[in-house]
Amino acid sequence: MGKRLLLLALVIFFGCKGTSQEEKKETTKETDFKVNKTDAEWRAELTDMEYYVLRKAATENAFSSELLDNKQKGTYVCAGCGTPLFKSEHKFKSGTGWPSFDREIKGNVAFDTDYKIGVARTEEHCAVCGGHLGHVFNDGPSNTTGKRHCINGAALDFIPDNN
Repeated sequence: MGKRLLLLALVIFFGCKGTSQEEKKETTKETDFKVNKTDAEWRAELTDMEYYVLRKAATENAFSSELLDNKQKGTYVCAGCGTPLFKSEHKFKSGTGWPSFDREIKGNVAFDTDYKIGVARTEEHCAVCGGHLGHVFNDGPSNTTGKRHCINGAALDFIPDNN
């Protein structure tokens, strides 16, 4: 009985190694972006939270962003390089705790697949500096794009319209 349990434990241990434990093969390199900085330069220019989100693909705590309830008209730009990423008219209240948009500014947001939680998710990053923004899901408003771009507020700065 003991040998069977040991064998079962070994099979489970070695059989459960999924893609989340494998090294991610990057489809882009840091040098593929228009804005390239050293790690030290990014650390010096960004706040701690901006650095961990943008450069280390971390996630801020839900409901912690001051941009979550922002209703002003304007443009959300990358906190790392200032690239315009999302327009205020495409922002909606998703109830998830992160700023959400139903579409990006085409060409300024790039997409990749990550397996960090063991399942495939579509990751979004700034197409100019490569900074991690968040993820896009297919549970957004059905009357528009059906997409929910779930974005870390720490990855964004907001520039209000001058009207």
